[in-house]
Amino acid sequence: MRIPRVVVAAPASGAGKTSVATGLLAALRARGLAVSPHKVGPDYIDPGYHALAAGRPGRNLDPWLVGERRVAPLFLHGALTPRRADVAVIEGVMGLFDGHATRAGFGSTAHVATLLAAPVVLVVDARSVGRSVAATVHGFRSFDPAVRIGGVVFNHVGTERHAEILRAAMAEIGVPVLGLLGRRDSLATPSRHLGLVPAAERAAPARAAVAELGAAVAAALDLDALLALAATAPDLPAEPWDPRAAAAEIPGTAAGAAMPRPAEPRPGARRPVVAVAGGPAFPFGYAETPELLAAAGAEVARFDPTADEALPDGTSALVIGGGFPQLHAGALAANAALRARVRAFAATGAPIAAECAGLLYLSRALDDAPMCGVLGEVTAAMTPRLTLGYREAVAATDSVLAARGTRARGHEFHRTATSPPAGGGPAGGAPLGTVSGGTALGDMTPGDTVPPGTSPGGTTWPGTVSGGTAPAWTWRGPAGDEVAEGFVRGGIHASYLHTHWAGLPGAAARFVAAAGAAQENGALRAAG
Repeated sequence: MRIPRVVVAAPASGAGKTSVATGLLAALRARGLAVSPHKVGPDYIDPGYHALAAGRPGRNLDPWLVGERRVAPLFLHGALTPRRADVAVIEGVMGLFDGHATRAGFGSTAHVATLLAAPVVLVVDARSVGRSVAATVHGFRSFDPAVRIGGVVFNHVGTERHAEILRAAMAEIGVPVLGLLGRRDSLATPSRHLGLVPAAERAAPARAAVAELGAAVAAALDLDALLALAATAPDLPAEPWDPRAAAAEIPGTAAGAAMPRPAEPRPGARRPVVAVAGGPAFPFGYAETPELLAAAGAEVARFDPTADEALPDGTSALVIGGGFPQLHAGALAANAALRARVRAFAATGAPIAAECAGLLYLSRALDDAPMCGVLGEVTAAMTPRLTLGYREAVAATDSVLAARGTRARGHEFHRTATSPPAGGGPAGGAPLGTVSGGTALGDMTPGDTVPPGTSPGGTTWPGTVSGGTAPAWTWRGPAGDEVAEGFVRGGIHASYLHTHWAGLPGAAARFVAAAGAAQENGALRAAG
């Protein structure tokens, strides 16, 4: 299947990839083209701007989270949903060849570009450089013969004389110049400690910034040349990812039994309602998650914990993803009605999946702000340092997301910590306020299992301890130490670990099955 496509990359972070990619999406859409936006890596924020520019969901392509074999199918699915795109724009991550810390180049922009056989446009920061830029571009072009750099876009160009020098430098090495963007502070998107400010928090200013980026790119870049380059991408020998097939991809448990499948609703009965948190405090989530939930048999509803005082009608399960609840703690705390309903809902044992920000919302308190308090005495607080990195984890106990022993790949990215860091077991978890890169456990496939109750290093974890709370995951820390993280309590699975359910076979089906069971058992009446 052929989808014209181009990867927007850079020698390093900060060169302007997001500005160029977002502006390119907006400019091509303004031409009347259907444009499919994609982002290499696990980042949630850039796809929010991409969605504003393209008018369709931004989608992530991360070989670590979903496996190499799913990258091309997921790309094709995004390019065909909701309708076939005329062209796809894939924004890279960090520098072109920067990837997993312990596996050279794995998960890098170059890695994804080769998996998609896509040409690369290199965005180069032209500040304080002239002819020497030819050596930089030549080095990137020749470093990996499998990566095809089809042209460059210079950002932060000064005078017209500066532009002439840059064009001449590229002519010396035979690399096309596809555009030159001048120095315009107004095009910068605001940032904070975890990256750009999400588009969902900026509303009208974000839309205005995207429109300005689109106009600037349309004026400064050769869009016809970019489209011609995208058209050189060959057919992809892959079938589009199918949420229904993926939802049915259910691995065996550690004991070899099949995972539960969602029951077919009785004739005339409503499908189980899975309420997914959104709004300014919880804007993060992968586009495939609601698609998988729906394919597994759920009705997906949305709610905003900063504004809605009740859960959606008929809610059978909750998904509370990532975001910045610490910046909206006042509004979350002030919505006491919803917090009380979440507590009542959790008390029924109905399924709740919470990641990162969702974990903070379920804790007893976030700094001094009261939260839902459904994890016992677990509290959360801001920390001075960033915890980040890919993780190769094992489910420490049975939960609504995974059978005990299930292997999963995910990532952490937060400046908060919980006390305690995990339910039950030893006092594990990454040291507070540290940068933890994790250690690979070897090659394993997400969804595989290890012997029940064992961690990657062989440590036995109790299934339900410490007042009915167990760790959610275990993995090895940077020094090879055993780390326990997260909380499983009743129907709750709460963790800092972000997972991509397309790369965690069985998660959506297991979760929807639990929602259907809760609905069927009538256990939700107490939640009101």
